[in-house]
This record gives sequence, structure tokens and C-alpha cells, in this order.
Amino acid sequence: MAQLEVSDFAQAVIERMAECKDARFHQIMSSLVQHAHAFIREVDLTPEEWMAGIQFLTATGRKCDEKRQEFILLSDTLGISMLIVALDQARGARALADRPGEKPTEATVQGPFFWPGAPQLELGADIGEGHPGEPTYYHGRVTDTSGRPIANCEVDVWSGDADGLYDMQKGDSMSLRAQFRTDAQGNYRFWSIKPTFYPVPGDGPVGAMLDKMGRHLNRPGHMHMMLKAPGHERLVTHVFVKDSPYLESDAVFGVRNSLVVEFPKHEPGRAPDGRHMNKPYYTAKYDFRLVPSA
Repeated sequence: MAQLEVSDFAQAVIERMAECKDARFHQIMSSLVQHAHAFIREVDLTPEEWMAGIQFLTATGRKCDEKRQEFILLSDTLGISMLIVALDQARGARALADRPGEKPTEATVQGPFFWPGAPQLELGADIGEGHPGEPTYYHGRVTDTSGRPIANCEVDVWSGDADGLYDMQKGDSMSLRAQFRTDAQGNYRFWSIKPTFYPVPGDGPVGAMLDKMGRHLNRPGHMHMMLKAPGHERLVTHVFVKDSPYLESDAVFGVRNSLVVEFPKHEPGRAPDGRHMNKPYYTAKYDFRLVPSA
């Protein structure tokens, strides 16, 4: 049997996949092997460093549970999640190149704190009541890229509290999250709090990695929004607070200029939905445009 040299191993692995029946899987794995082997050769990786990498990935897996996904956090903080989102949007833009209409709303990372099954509430409900934070009225319209309103669109929303903590981080039942349905004109509206900047979890292997990189953990304030409607592509995005710190250095690279929104402050009085507010409050207006399914 011929002895393999340093430059031969990648091709040898690829040749062993000759019987693979899945062409796309073959393409992905071949490229993965080529790039992984090239990386190892480029940095002249030592056995101790490779074992440290294995231990890091093992620790990352052990940190995952039903409420925490450390691998998503790893993907987010290395910019991989947003790269995948950007590539997906680029594919969508090419598919829409010949269609008239407005540019669809940009997507961003889902993040590690999505919790399926949030309560379905009536439009205008207040999910921030009783939680630390400044009251904020969110409203806007959901249309397709031609401006047609999308009725009964599911709008899933969630955020951390004024201390930057999500319900699952505190061990609480669901809070500061809900599902709403747009009305016949595509309008949505609800009350919550003005999101604050917060650190991503730093008590695991990803936090240790960021510290060693010399990076901070912080994300700018944002409201998570996931929109789903029959006949349209699902949208996972954020609404970012314009005056929030860390917009220029989001730990997960998720900021898009088109998603940064003014949160004007209002004195006590009658709010846009007719509610009387006895303390200052904020409003945030954002209109979403969804892509029709192919």
C-alpha cells in the first residue's frame, strides 16, 4: 500500500467517497475535506492544538440543552450564521431579479433564544406588562413585495428584558414573547418593552473563546420578529434600536442598516392605539415586505 504524504490525505479521503450516491452531499463533503486539510497544513496544527479543538467542541455539545444551543451561539459569533443568511438572501434576490416590486425585508440571525409555542394573543396585547423595561408600542404593516397586504400573517416576537435576560436564561416560564396575526389590511400592533443591549452567554466555551479573541459579548438592543404566511417565504429578522450601543460591533454580526429603527420617546398621554399612558413610553414603527414563494 502506497504511503500517503502530507499533501495526499485530502484527495485520498475524497476518492474513498466514489460510491456516494448523493451528489450534493459529495460536493459539500469534498469541499469540507479540502478546506479542513488546507487549514491544518496552513497553520501547521500540532497534536496538542487539535486535541484542544476536539475538547472545545465536546464542551460546546455538553453545554447544549433544550433551552440553550451553544453550537448556534458558536455559529453566530464566528459570523457563520449571518453568512448563511446572506447567501440565502442573495439566492432569493437572483430569483426575484425579473419580478417587479420592492426589495424584501432583510433577514438576520434567529439566535439561540427562540422558543417554539409562544402564546397566541390578540393584536394590541401587552407582553411587557409586569416586566422591567420601558413600555413600547410596536406597529406596522406586512405586505408582499408588490405592496399587497398580507392578512392573517403569523408574527412571532420575542426579546430580553431591561436587564438583557431572556426568560429561558432566568428559568422562567415564557415571557416577553408571543404570536400575533395581522388584520385584513396586514397591520400588526402590540406592546412590549424597549429592548436593551445585552451580552450573549459568556459562561460556556464560546464565551471563553471570545475572551481569548479579545472580543466583547454584547449585542445591540433588538426585538426578534419571525413572520410566516402561506404562499410566502418565512422571514426571520430583528428590529434594532437606533440609539443602542454596539450597533457597529454586534457580537453576532447581525445588524443590517435597513433594520435599524427610531424609537421616539413620548410623554404621558394618549398612545396611538388610544390607550392612556401615565408614564413616558416609546413607539417603534416598521413595515415588513415578504417574498412570495416560487
